[in-house]
Amino acid sequence: MKLKNKVAIITGAAKGIGKAIAKEFVKEGAKVVIADVDLEGAKQTVNELKQMGGEAIFVKVDVTNPQDVENMVNETVKHFGKIDILVNNAGISIPMPALEMPLNVWNKVISVNLTGPFLCSQAAAKVMVKHGGGVIINIASMLGFIAIPKRAPYCASKAGLIGLTKELAVEWASYGIRVVAIAPGWVATKRVIELAKKGIVNEEAIKMMTPMKRLATPEEIAKLTVFLASDDSRFITGETILIDGGYVAYGGPV
Repeated sequence: MKLKNKVAIITGAAKGIGKAIAKEFVKEGAKVVIADVDLEGAKQTVNELKQMGGEAIFVKVDVTNPQDVENMVNETVKHFGKIDILVNNAGISIPMPALEMPLNVWNKVISVNLTGPFLCSQAAAKVMVKHGGGVIINIASMLGFIAIPKRAPYCASKAGLIGLTKELAVEWASYGIRVVAIAPGWVATKRVIELAKKGIVNEEAIKMMTPMKRLATPEEIAKLTVFLASDDSRFITGETILIDGGYVAYGGPV
């Protein structure tokens, strides 16, 4: 087991990619904290992890609230005694033309997607320093490298998260803390599948722009997260790894 007896906090893990990461972590022997604003979803995920034979607890947390974040860290240490891994997965997107976007929408997306990971990283790192180090994994996006319309704060926040990953990596390396990021492309989560069925997401167009001609599965993102959380990647820090089937590399139809 690659993560045996490791303690991991995963934000936004009640569903989607975060939930898939939690399941892979449990398979690899980690003890997991499911941190989410969706308390019922978090409880369900914890129940599923326990049915798999894993150790898991849930904590209700708004990653933009410093008091919630402090409580998340304190509850983790109280229950498991340490923090080895933090996965900053919680994020939101509110599609809207930039010309029509009110400031509160901009601030909300930036707050959840960029300020939240900083607050969580800062709080978790203070514990990691006391225990000789750890790993922080930020779930960024290919939209930190490229852009699509109506995603101004999302693209800005994910590009910022990639920058934050680099900065914290070089600042905290001396404490034994590695900081890395994953930049997924289109992922076949339940939400994306539902949007595709409603015609809001054009799945065929996505496949045409993806050299591998499909969307990623949440499990594929989760397996990369396990690699980056484990000692298999012990000399990797400050990097952002794209996992997009070649979408960003592709120049488009000719």
